[in-house]
Amino acid sequence: MHSSYSEASSLPRTALCDLLGCRHPLLLAGMGGVSRSELVAAVTEAGGFGFLGMVREPLALIRTEVERVRQRTDRPFGVNLIPATTDPQLLREQVELCIALRVPVVSLFWDVHHAVIARLREAGIVVVHQVGSATEALLAQEAGAQALIAQGVEAGGHVRGRLPLMELLTQVLSVASVPVAAAGGLADGRDVARVLAQGAQAAVLGTALMATIDSFAHDYHKQRLVQAHAGDTVLTEDFHINWPLHAAVRVLANSVTCCERGDPSMAERTVIGEEEGRPIYLFSTDSPLRSMTGNYEAMALYAGKGVDRITSIEPAGERVQRIVAEAAQHWRLLEGETVDVASPVCYAADVERERHAPVIARLDELLEAERAGARVTLRSAAHAQDGDMRALIEAVHRDEVKWCAMLMRAIRSLQGTPSSRTGAFYDKAMAFEKLDERLAFLNRGQGWVVKKLRELLPMVDDASIRQGLTEMLQAHEVNLDKVNSRLGLARPRADAVPSQAGARLE
Repeated sequence: MHSSYSEASSLPRTALCDLLGCRHPLLLAGMGGVSRSELVAAVTEAGGFGFLGMVREPLALIRTEVERVRQRTDRPFGVNLIPATTDPQLLREQVELCIALRVPVVSLFWDVHHAVIARLREAGIVVVHQVGSATEALLAQEAGAQALIAQGVEAGGHVRGRLPLMELLTQVLSVASVPVAAAGGLADGRDVARVLAQGAQAAVLGTALMATIDSFAHDYHKQRLVQAHAGDTVLTEDFHINWPLHAAVRVLANSVTCCERGDPSMAERTVIGEEEGRPIYLFSTDSPLRSMTGNYEAMALYAGKGVDRITSIEPAGERVQRIVAEAAQHWRLLEGETVDVASPVCYAADVERERHAPVIARLDELLEAERAGARVTLRSAAHAQDGDMRALIEAVHRDEVKWCAMLMRAIRSLQGTPSSRTGAFYDKAMAFEKLDERLAFLNRGQGWVVKKLRELLPMVDDASIRQGLTEMLQAHEVNLDKVNSRLGLARPRADAVPSQAGARLE
């Protein structure tokens, strides 16, 4: 066993580790074609958690790969499916096969597919959903996802959102009531420690584990990864065959992205390779695999922005152990474990936390209320029949998400731990079946927030937090007037807002 493996025990074991049954908060992305049984088993045996990438794969291959993982390890693992890219009949069969094979975890990506999530949950399978926005995180939670993966725009392969990981992670964490993992450009222990310190419960690695002996990627692809720099990656829609329109991918620049292979939208298809009798087309989303022959340079060479920190090809288990050990060292630095617990510095930190406690409590109360507002507006926008009304509710929703993220950052900056609860206001608002009545109640809640912000601002010393709260106050006042104008109502008095608008929902 690797000599530094014992150091990994100092990484936190998170609620997501408990949910998935892994020892370390490190996940293998379910990369289609690349994440096969050999790689999944190696990562899982090293203490991480692996997903088989079975997107659009035939049932026989899924069955074979699941059996091969189980021959190599007795640890839990998962299967990754993508409903949006899969024929509906094949998708139903894939889901039923996962149930029949007693696969413990299934991860999903792209559109939130309520029926698939419901069927998997009914069968007792843990559902993880990868998302590219806070709104999508809320939708996945509403549909029943038990954990989320926030994928930043730095990620290799198909990229759902457009926000950098650090910004997206804060937004998703601010609205999530389930464990959240982070993905996108993560390649080493420092990256893992950073996202854990920000509040993620695991880091997801793709490119770093593609460039290993155990991955099913072709050697050509692996060598290109080792030679590449972060600036060599591009986000493009050129590789589109087999996926919905406008589904961007991050790849290494090649003759396709440099416009040397013609127009990607051309109707005629050109064969550039083969996999066991199956043609590989120019502009398809197929990446080079061990089982393929053809012009690898013109295929989709998926790579995340962390590629510049991948300098060799090694066994996946060794890479996992090394990354976890490095992450543990950086985690100890971030957590300040070298400080003597009896030192004046430590006492000073305790005093600061105690001094900030009243402000943290009020920020937490606002966070729970804003999280409730984000959920109410998400559901209400879907019910709006009028286009202008829907646009207004969606704009308020975006604001609610924005302020959730700001409040979470403020609480963390004061060394507090943000609540993951949702305010009881959510259930009270959703009890109104008529949309106009619900929005009127929502605006009374916004009035409550305005009142609380006015009370809080004089208590805040930090200039950055004061600025954020001031902007939040102004935005709520604007939204109050917009919604009331749309409903034909006057702005509610500060003392006429619902009591317990931010009360906690256990």
